[in-house]
Amino acid sequence: MQQDILINWSPQETRVAVVESGAVQELHVERSLERGLVGNVYLGRVSRVLPGMQSAFIDIGLERAAFLHVADLMSSVTARHAETDGGTPAPAIPIEKQVFEGQSLMVQVIKDPIGTKGARLSSQISIAGRLLVFLPQDQHIGVSQKIPLEQREALRRRLLQLAETASARGPTGGYILRTNGEDASDAELGEDMAYLRKTWSRIKEASLRLPPTSLLHQDLNLLQRVLRDLVSDVTQTIRIDSSEQFKSLQSFGAEFMPAAASKLQLYKGERPIFDLFGIDDEVARALGRRVELKSGGYLIIDQTEALTTVDVNTGGFVGARNFDETIFKTNLEAAGAIARQLRLRNLGGIIVADFIDMQREDHRDAVLNEFRKQLARDRVKTMVSGYSALGLVEMTRKRTRESLAHMLCEPCPVCEGKGNVKTARTVTYDILREILREARQFNPREFRVIASPSVIDVLQDEESQHLAGLSDFIGKPISLRSEMAMAQEQYDIVLL
Repeated sequence: MQQDILINWSPQETRVAVVESGAVQELHVERSLERGLVGNVYLGRVSRVLPGMQSAFIDIGLERAAFLHVADLMSSVTARHAETDGGTPAPAIPIEKQVFEGQSLMVQVIKDPIGTKGARLSSQISIAGRLLVFLPQDQHIGVSQKIPLEQREALRRRLLQLAETASARGPTGGYILRTNGEDASDAELGEDMAYLRKTWSRIKEASLRLPPTSLLHQDLNLLQRVLRDLVSDVTQTIRIDSSEQFKSLQSFGAEFMPAAASKLQLYKGERPIFDLFGIDDEVARALGRRVELKSGGYLIIDQTEALTTVDVNTGGFVGARNFDETIFKTNLEAAGAIARQLRLRNLGGIIVADFIDMQREDHRDAVLNEFRKQLARDRVKTMVSGYSALGLVEMTRKRTRESLAHMLCEPCPVCEGKGNVKTARTVTYDILREILREARQFNPREFRVIASPSVIDVLQDEESQHLAGLSDFIGKPISLRSEMAMAQEQYDIVLL
């Protein structure tokens, strides 16, 4: 399998497409005005301590002071680790005995500002790498709880040995193995440790040099995360269409990730880089509900607040003799297509796939195995529970960021996200009932209906007899006015 990574950069937006065997598998988008603060490290200044709330407000140079709770202070975190590791936790120390107004404190954003609330902070710094999370102020060695329990202890011992070797060459600290580091080699883990230790050295140096409220470390932008998170052994090239960003990424990669940086190429073609593989067309299709399959079948994908549903359809009937085989082949193709759409659309949470019913047990097993095989290519953690009692395949996929649809779209202002609007006839009957309701409460000279052209057409044509009958019943004239700017469900009834 050959993989290429294409990067389209502009001052306002960075777009990254991961292409495998000519097909887009993933799309990542980052906009300069929407980039969050989570992961950023600041040298803050304590502006106020609130003993009653066991919290403090910290000035980190933002519009609103950020919030630090005693549970997120380093001493509290260390106590929790001691308890987890079987030791005796230190007694809780009140926040007023740990920080004071005017104090400089290194802090990290763990939750972005929302509405009128400031950012949430922690004084325990953690630096995320590709495979590991570095805890420079702690000696804790941990493993992601999403990794199966029976593998965790062996991985923890292995990580402990690597950490002891690394501490002889640089800053000491603790590490947490991330989920995608479960199958990493010692060399890959060692390279990640070296990158994290070098990053921490830079943060410490900046904290001694810069004044309070300064930004000491910003989490990697999307361009840099390409080298950290997306490049793998199967990646052939990383092509970028900006010479300025190409040089910047080369410099970053040469220092931290030389193996990944060696695959960088500057794209100089006349056509836009995303046109090479029709990526913009692919994005447009990824925002739709229907996905066509080569066999003639199709998928219907619906994303809701609670879960995502995927329905598989044959698209046609080819006769009783070949029907079972048609269903089987359609489901096999759908298994690969669903796995790809989950990556492309970045759909997370609970996902339910409704494959076409299969009578043969071997067909059901083959489709489920193919689905699991395709999902194994996903860099995001997935879990498939198999067929439910109703024949549905239930699974989960870890949420890493907003889905593509939530990032690029907003609810329709006409249907307000329902996906349907009332028919012109339904709106017409709503209007007739509203006029009758208003006539019982008020006594105007005339009622004037202002509505969309489609609704006015129905009132003037098919429902003209009912409109005239209503006018006679209430004893008032009813006039009509078409308004092009109104959506089909919108209308006004003006009392004159």
